[in-house]
Amino acid sequence: MMTNLFSVFDPSTNIMNLSLNWLSTFLGLLMIPSLYWFMPSRFNLIWNNIILTLHNEFKTLLGPTGHVGSSFMFISLFSIILFNNFLGLFPYIFTSSSHLTLTLSLALPLWLSFMIYGWINHTQHMFAHLVPQGTPSILMPFMVCIETISNMIRPGTLAVRLAANMIAGHLLLTLLGNTGPSLSYSILSLLIIAQIALLVLECAVAIIQSYVFAVLSTLYSSEVN
Repeated sequence: MMTNLFSVFDPSTNIMNLSLNWLSTFLGLLMIPSLYWFMPSRFNLIWNNIILTLHNEFKTLLGPTGHVGSSFMFISLFSIILFNNFLGLFPYIFTSSSHLTLTLSLALPLWLSFMIYGWINHTQHMFAHLVPQGTPSILMPFMVCIETISNMIRPGTLAVRLAANMIAGHLLLTLLGNTGPSLSYSILSLLIIAQIALLVLECAVAIIQSYVFAVLSTLYSSEVN
């Protein structure tokens, strides 16, 4: 019996007190060799088209001042989040992207590296970001405080957005699934249809959230150049 609604997200599987659930993060690596069974395979062609589309979009967001090849870092970020989000939809696979441990580990180092790079190499540009253009002189101290706070909470908002969206859908699926045994056959068929619809929605959320995370990280990096 599930004593806690959030116990579905607990990393409880372990051997000799070593948690095994986090190994689900590396299950995406098992899908990579299938790219090379046939050259080019259909999956390879689809994935190449996705990468090219993302590369062109991230290159546009980074602008002419962006470093060559930096868009591939954000494509890799998109890929790892996408794999983790989709793997979490399979039964008995731990959803690592629903935990702040993973999402903060992705967001915080990225944001911190952007800030260190920006303040060391473009100090005047970073100071200019603290006061929006056209701000009255009397409001400048308040705007500096507001902009500083909004800048500092960026990694938190990135991490919480991804984790909360992953948790919300999984909780809804769990809640509806637990009501199944107590329902009649006619209502149970409606529940199965609703579960399938929610699963399709979760697939869309998995793609959208990984895309949003990568795009926002790209935008944050473009601001420091």
